[in-house]
Amino acid sequence: MSTRDTVILLTNNGMGVGPQDLQLTLMGKYLELLNLQKDLPAVLCFYTEGVRLVTEGSPVIEKLRALEEKGVRLIVCSTCLNYFGLVEKIIIGIVGGMRDILAAQWQAGKVITL
Repeated sequence: MSTRDTVILLTNNGMGVGPQDLQLTLMGKYLELLNLQKDLPAVLCFYTEGVRLVTEGSPVIEKLRALEEKGVRLIVCSTCLNYFGLVEKIIIGIVGGMRDILAAQWQAGKVITL
């Protein structure tokens, strides 16, 4: 199986459970190392608190931008952006709905949730 048919779900404003600064540090490191990989996932999906990673003030925007420039699709949940009042603050990614996230999951050979 190629990693090009992998979807990664980002559902938190960071990675793991713990202090917010630690979660964001871990996410930054994860994305940094992901950027160094030869094979990349097809899609990163952002929903619930994960939408904060693609908005103003996110410390991982440049790492996400680098992935997007390499062809990784970034799908951001519109319902979540609306819920948190972040629609106007999105910096990167494609605003989509749960239908888009579901379609990405169905097309994937593997789905990873962070």
